[in-house]
Amino acid sequence: MKLINTDKAPKAAGPYSMAVEHNGLIFCSGQVGINPTTNEMVEGLENQIHQTIKNLEAVLQEAGSDLQHILKTTIFVRDMSKFAIVNEIYGSYFTDHKPARATIEVSNLPKNALVEIEAIATSK
Repeated sequence: MKLINTDKAPKAAGPYSMAVEHNGLIFCSGQVGINPTTNEMVEGLENQIHQTIKNLEAVLQEAGSDLQHILKTTIFVRDMSKFAIVNEIYGSYFTDHKPARATIEVSNLPKNALVEIEAIATSK
């Protein structure tokens, strides 16, 4: 088992790794829309979705993988009425490759984020 952490994504806000790789599978902890350079949450749902996926991509790159090797994601969103926005932006990152996915509305997220995404991927 290998623990994955990178300076190109926000530091873990608790006692966990950004990802864990085991037997060719990469289990990514949830990412939110924090800019890793400023350590501040970006403003607005659209910007948070983009930043969240960039953060997830940075973790996967550190693990030797990428978005195209994601098997499954789970999206946690604070307002399901915004699902169409989430779906459109998420879909712009997954055009040909479409991982399995669940989307769940939650009452709150860390740092008052509007969206959080976790993923399971394979190594390249």
